[in-house]
Amino acid sequence: MRERPVASTAPELVIETETGSTVMSPSREYHVGRDPLSDVVLDDDRVSWHHAVLRPEADHWTLEDENSRNGTYADGRRVHEWDVGPGSVIRFANPSDGPRAVLLGRPPPATERLSAVSMPAATGTFRRPSVVLPLPARTVRIGRGGDNDLVVDELVVSRQHAELHICPDGTYEIVDLGSHNGTFLNGVPVACAPVTPGDIVGIGHAAFCLVGDQLQEYIDTGEVSLDVQDLTVEVDQGRKKLLDQVSFPVGEKCLLAVVGPSGAGKSTLLNALTGQRPADRGTVLYDGRDLYRDYAELRQRIGLVPQDDILHTQLTVHRALGYAAKLRFPQDTAKAERRARVDEVIGELGLAQRVGQPIHSLSGGQRKRVSVALELLTKPSLLFLDEPTSGLDPGMDRSVMHMLRGLADDGRTVVVVTHSVLSLDVCDRLLVLAPGGTVAYYGPPDDALAFFGHRQWPEAFEAFERDQGRDWAAEYRDSPFHDEYIDNSSTQPHLPRPAPDAVVVPPPKAQSWGSQLGTLVRRYAATLAADRTFLAVMIALPFVMGVMARALAGSELTLGTAMNALLILCVGAVLTGAANAVRELVKERVIYQRERSVGLSRSAYLMSKVVVLGTVSVLQAIVLTLVALLGVDLNAPRGEGVLMPPLVEITVAVALLAFTAMMLGLLVSALVSKEEVTMPLLVLLAIVQVVFCGALLNVNGVPAIEQLSWLVPSRWALGAMAGTIDLARIVPGDLTSYSLFRHDAGVWLLNVSMMVVLSVVFGYAVDRLLRRYEPAVMRK
Repeated sequence: MRERPVASTAPELVIETETGSTVMSPSREYHVGRDPLSDVVLDDDRVSWHHAVLRPEADHWTLEDENSRNGTYADGRRVHEWDVGPGSVIRFANPSDGPRAVLLGRPPPATERLSAVSMPAATGTFRRPSVVLPLPARTVRIGRGGDNDLVVDELVVSRQHAELHICPDGTYEIVDLGSHNGTFLNGVPVACAPVTPGDIVGIGHAAFCLVGDQLQEYIDTGEVSLDVQDLTVEVDQGRKKLLDQVSFPVGEKCLLAVVGPSGAGKSTLLNALTGQRPADRGTVLYDGRDLYRDYAELRQRIGLVPQDDILHTQLTVHRALGYAAKLRFPQDTAKAERRARVDEVIGELGLAQRVGQPIHSLSGGQRKRVSVALELLTKPSLLFLDEPTSGLDPGMDRSVMHMLRGLADDGRTVVVVTHSVLSLDVCDRLLVLAPGGTVAYYGPPDDALAFFGHRQWPEAFEAFERDQGRDWAAEYRDSPFHDEYIDNSSTQPHLPRPAPDAVVVPPPKAQSWGSQLGTLVRRYAATLAADRTFLAVMIALPFVMGVMARALAGSELTLGTAMNALLILCVGAVLTGAANAVRELVKERVIYQRERSVGLSRSAYLMSKVVVLGTVSVLQAIVLTLVALLGVDLNAPRGEGVLMPPLVEITVAVALLAFTAMMLGLLVSALVSKEEVTMPLLVLLAIVQVVFCGALLNVNGVPAIEQLSWLVPSRWALGAMAGTIDLARIVPGDLTSYSLFRHDAGVWLLNVSMMVVLSVVFGYAVDRLLRRYEPAVMRK
């Protein structure tokens, strides 16, 4: 490849063809051909795959034919190398009717007014406005509804979204009308803000800009580029780098595969590219816009499919996608609109025959399609997938990769992180990361093994492990592949700077807190109802524990039965409450992380668990108490409790204990990293409740032990029940003479209140722990 001058003074040109225009910057050369990854794509069979190249020289541009089959023509004659400039007309493959290109001077000032875009005409979105209107002399309403002055036909846009006001002094301001996905000014959510020429007003996938005496609209159709520049991620206060100066461009409608040995930084790169964990240094340009700076707006154009399922597998395909659509689309979206979008993505991914089937019964490849379908609901332009073929057989592996190929061809940029090398040939580009998070190769997949000097991928990965001192990144930088596929393929100027602080701006919520809570409660209740095993255990457990307590209580609570009956009630309430919740957060962690990144409220999510599981636990506690004590002589003083009938007071105490144990179960679930450890911890939890409740050991006055027992819910529940029946009267002794066991209204209310306090404390702790698993941008 010919070296170009270090600093060319050639003018910036625009090359126009029948399919569009491309701005040519003198900082690089531009390839023309039938290859979809060419800078200028000509879809004509007579045109060669790599037909010609336009190259900046010292102060001008040259056109060079790349030994094409049918030739390149300028001024009516075939040329091999020719000087070109503004006004030049070029024909490819035929001098009379071959595809035609015209070179023009630099782009009109209108495209340069987009100050938040580094090079507008070199992007897919801002290359050309979709609508151009005279600047309005009155208020312009923008939204999804047909009665708006400007209609943005997207479900992520509210029916009446925003208004562009003209001020008395002739300036303009944008006013959000309480939209659910937000109105953005230069990437930042605003309620009301002045708009000046060059500002970008973002609403859904549309952008509006004041240019001269015009209002221009630009639509993100999905054909966007991604430019990754010098991404560096460090840990241990900079002593270790997970990514080290990673740079590469991803073209429009490109399928990129990212491979590398374990520990090479693939997941770290994925988090940096999606904004989940922004890089410490470097820039990610989403179609010319700084992804980190404008993340609050651009995050809804990014789809992310983690390795694990991001849907509740107990639900059917259609029902799961329906709940996801309800969470992601505005509240004013009609049920028919949501259903139509769900049906559309189901058809797009070939799931029409599986809509009524529970997700857990699908094959691995079909389940992955459902996860992709969820992300496609909001029509993302960038789709990222983490190990989508993990655990699949070679046939399913191939099927999933061909599905991704089709998604890219339909007008998306797709990036897939994978360990599998079986289907790399369907990808346009391959990025190989070496240990230490450096770029060992970026280019066409077919050339990668030859570049490394190996015939099989296992040999290449073994070389990474064997030659740990080898500078893979330097070897690639010195290769012609780096010049062709990184230096000469980037469409955006280099912006070397740290990731901006604007990344901390969280995205707005798609729905109000109450609406999210309602949807989450219904979805969670449906999920539990679909789990027949859980239902059976949930129904049987209080009956079994109640029967045991009834057998111990007999017909009357006496010296020999009272303490054991109350203890069984405590154990039963703890087991039912904690068992309901101890797995619920850890098993949904991946789902929570993904939904949180697109605007889910943490408190609404936690409250949905509290509402559903709390209701279940309280009902179980009522059943447990009634089975155990209904018809039993409770032997309370004068047959009365301290405030209410004895059976009611005991039922209240058991119900509160079950609820508090449920909150403690949620705390355990938020603490652990694996679902497998929850059952042993549940057993330990029950043992602790028995030991510290005061029924077996006198913890009163024992330093440290007594203070520790304050955090044990069963201690307060046993105290409330003992006070109701005046246990010290029935079972005299040191153990029952404890002050919390007194038959006194104040003591009973203290015991009950402490369980409420513990529930609040546990809930606050769960909220703080959930924050650990959220994307960095959502931690506030």
